[in-house]
Amino acid sequence: MLTGCLRVQVSMGVSSNDRVSGRIVAAAVPQNDKDKGPQLKAPDALASKVRVDPYSQDGYVGSQVYFDDLTFGEVQQLGGLSDQTQGMFNLQFNRVGDLVTLTGRVDLKSLPPQGSDVQLTVAFPARIATTNGTRESDSEVSWKLPAGDVTSLHAEVGYADPNTRSFAGWAGIVGGLTLAVAAVVAVLAYMTRNPDPPAYVRAARWIRNSRNTHV
Repeated sequence: MLTGCLRVQVSMGVSSNDRVSGRIVAAAVPQNDKDKGPQLKAPDALASKVRVDPYSQDGYVGSQVYFDDLTFGEVQQLGGLSDQTQGMFNLQFNRVGDLVTLTGRVDLKSLPPQGSDVQLTVAFPARIATTNGTRESDSEVSWKLPAGDVTSLHAEVGYADPNTRSFAGWAGIVGGLTLAVAAVVAVLAYMTRNPDPPAYVRAARWIRNSRNTHV
């Protein structure tokens, strides 16, 4: 059985002074010695705050991105890590008084259902009231997103003093999730460019095409 052929891991933290730091990994199992896996590139405007290094661990190769002390506006620019875009993440934020609600829909149907590891972890600047993710602490939540499926995200966070800075914090979270999209898209682009994809990719495409034929 094929396991762990794709790896996308995104972790980030939003600090109380509205700065964001974190790390992203986008990697795959190489098919030959020249295969470098998914490649990400730091946006020119963020060259001094974002570093992209080669990733090689546990049989995976690809890219790992480190970003530090980004403003919320700069976090949104991290979507430029990949030249391609996909509407894979659909997020909505609503505030009623001191309660901020995050709802989202993550569509990973394009990834092979087997052999993919996609994880997202977000540390919020306040205690999480409710969520459908896994609580890592009072203010940190993670989601293990199943490939080949659609996942709904939900979190409610209370802010004692809702103001412009609090809302900007959520803008930073939106930017961070855009970064997750860039990492996933980089993996998909890598798979598409490969002239001879591995068996698990061919099987996933065959299954998807078969479903479309019978719709």
